[in-house]
Amino acid sequence: MQQAETGWRWGKPVNLIILALFILYSLIMIKLLFIRGDYYRWNKYNYNIIPFHTIKSLIYNRDAYNTDAWVKNLFGNIVLFIPLGVFIPVLNRRMLHPVRCLTVIILLLLLVELIQLVTRVGSFDIDDIILNTSGAIIGLAFMTSLAPWLLRQH
Repeated sequence: MQQAETGWRWGKPVNLIILALFILYSLIMIKLLFIRGDYYRWNKYNYNIIPFHTIKSLIYNRDAYNTDAWVKNLFGNIVLFIPLGVFIPVLNRRMLHPVRCLTVIILLLLLVELIQLVTRVGSFDIDDIILNTSGAIIGLAFMTSLAPWLLRQH
């Protein structure tokens, strides 16, 4: 079987491991983003479309939030999406191009936020997209810096 032009040439066992890790990551993210208790379910539509509104509130009103909520909102939204910036270019080498990869990431994150809005599980928050994208950029930067070495190896 010929390797696809867009794939890395790591061999079948490595490709299967990468695919399994991506599926595991996706299932964890689906659980965290969509399968929540009633505490995260709203009777009305919750949204924030003002960039940096939630982020500024979390930073400037730090004392109004418990540490758990503060850390989860600011750092969790970044850290949880670092793997997305790694997996997308690993699954498709053409996604090493930053603009192409970021376009896919932002569209995917927009879809997640819209699903949360429509299902009223969580809320639509433009700041989540900003923080999630920041995390994905960290992962993409990591992959972009590794790409020359990886391409020489294979």
